[in-house]
Amino acid sequence: MSSYKVTLPWGAEQNELELPEGWHLAGILEPANRPGVPDAQAETARSLGVPTGSARLSERVKAGMRIALVIDDGSRPTPVARLLPPVLEELRRGGVTPEDVTVIPAVGVHRGMTAGEVAQRTGMEGLKWESQDPDSPSLVFLGTSSRSVPVTVNRTVAEADLVISIGCIEPHIIASFGGGYKNLFPGVAGRAWIAKNHALNCRPDTFNMVGQPIEKNPMRLDLEEAGRMLKPPVFIVNAVLNSALEVVAVVCGDPIEAHRAGARISAEVYGVQVPGQADVVITASHPMDQDLRQGVKAVANTIRAVKRGGVMFTTVRADEGVGVFGLANRKLPLGRSALKALAPVLLPLVPRVKLQGMGEEDKFFLYFALQSMVQCQLLMYGPTIPVETQANLPFASFVNRPQEAIEIARRKFPGKAEVLVFPHGGMTYPILPG
Repeated sequence: MSSYKVTLPWGAEQNELELPEGWHLAGILEPANRPGVPDAQAETARSLGVPTGSARLSERVKAGMRIALVIDDGSRPTPVARLLPPVLEELRRGGVTPEDVTVIPAVGVHRGMTAGEVAQRTGMEGLKWESQDPDSPSLVFLGTSSRSVPVTVNRTVAEADLVISIGCIEPHIIASFGGGYKNLFPGVAGRAWIAKNHALNCRPDTFNMVGQPIEKNPMRLDLEEAGRMLKPPVFIVNAVLNSALEVVAVVCGDPIEAHRAGARISAEVYGVQVPGQADVVITASHPMDQDLRQGVKAVANTIRAVKRGGVMFTTVRADEGVGVFGLANRKLPLGRSALKALAPVLLPLVPRVKLQGMGEEDKFFLYFALQSMVQCQLLMYGPTIPVETQANLPFASFVNRPQEAIEIARRKFPGKAEVLVFPHGGMTYPILPG
């Protein structure tokens, strides 16, 4: 019996792993090999000319209108600078000048962006912009959703004549898919709304909604209800990317109809059929490599592929370290063994727990982490994560080198083991039989 070698992306380099003899590599699950378009700006212009469920931007605007341009932040791989010029040109045709446009980065509860970062992301100097603060006293209250979630949003967005949202549609742990209204909620929403909205999916049947039907996703339906409560109309410009972060399609128009069209394309690219659950799942954070908060999406996206009692190993690039991740700020009162033993009892209590150093919006991550501990043993390689932070995250065991994780897994499965590998786990999700 021969062993297998697998490689995982690691920035411009790769991590190589050697699997033990006797282990069966059941699949290396890659996103669909869909090539990028030759010209992302041309694709954006094409889509703007035939928007879904909406008139053209140039037909919806007139001179002097206040435009709120919401762009996703640097934690997302959206090539905003390539999508924006055709949008501004379309606005110009309708009489709107760049001076009428205010750029607002959709940071949610991520760190704010600097002027230099905004200029780099938009590819333009001199655009008017403002920071989004989820705790700002100037947030506008829009009302309470049917799920009893009070909706607050950035004032400039609420008072605009038109909102344009530029983002991307990728698989998402809580929202099924990114994009659409999600760039606004939570992107420019208040912290309390974010916390209560995310908590809607702290349930055994909805804690992992990656790629799942939106119609069955309480959190997604709630954020879309919040979006419809906005007074100004919303027009989306959403890209779908491949694993090389090239644009394969751009959808424009109505934030529901256009989003659904884009989500279907995203599912075709990133949803991969697997033969069944595996004893060992190996995954990498690429292309969500900015920080730990983004990198753990590789766990969230692929955990359905691991058998109960199996092992999941994730390499997390985390170029900027931990990022805004409250769950890593404070050592929990219980260690790994106690947490794993008590997880079934603790899970129903998570929505009501209060821990110093952990924001309300982090409760979902705590819930997901406990569910993951119940499912399998989590191993992680993240050399940019400080040792003290690793100690605050007992849900996973950090290793000093990738092959060490394989050695740990081999002790659990010394003979045979079914193995699945997701090199681009930051966006890929499994579709199980049946």
